[in-house]
Amino acid sequence: MALSAVQRRAAEAAVARRAKPLLKRGRRIAAYTAVGSELSLAPLIRLARARGVEIWLPLVPRRGRRLRFARLDDPSGQWRANRYGIQEFVSRRHIGAQRLDLVLLPLLGFDEEGGRLGQGGGYYDCTLAFRGRRRQWKKPRLIGVAFACQGLARLPREPHDVLLDAILTEQGLRRSAAAAS
Repeated sequence: MALSAVQRRAAEAAVARRAKPLLKRGRRIAAYTAVGSELSLAPLIRLARARGVEIWLPLVPRRGRRLRFARLDDPSGQWRANRYGIQEFVSRRHIGAQRLDLVLLPLLGFDEEGGRLGQGGGYYDCTLAFRGRRRQWKKPRLIGVAFACQGLARLPREPHDVLLDAILTEQGLRRSAAAAS
């Protein structure tokens, strides 16, 4: 599954183009800073900010597993590495996931049912657990972002796993089977 740098950049640009219908002025969208082989959202973030979308980036807590999100006001502002070496934007404006319209989740793998494979820390499952407790929670919408080649037939699932509403790849945005049911 090794992609060349050229293939990665082309896929990242395609994901930004495919995401255009999601990028509405005034929306609060959580993005992420890519780590390792995760698909970079840099082109998507630039496009979203140009369209008046509020971009929020995750902050890993010192204790516990519930993420907060920092508003990305100025990408040239101050950044710092968290305990995992992931760059986090330094901001005084933080919100919880319930106040977001959309969360773009980094994926290492996914299946058509909305199953996802991440880095394994459980932060997103803990942060988004409220979605599983009440059927009326429709927000934030959860969209996994990956390269199309990371799709798998079926991923194993635990009871606490939060399923995706849709998957966004360079080939397009498609609803998961979990969201369709």
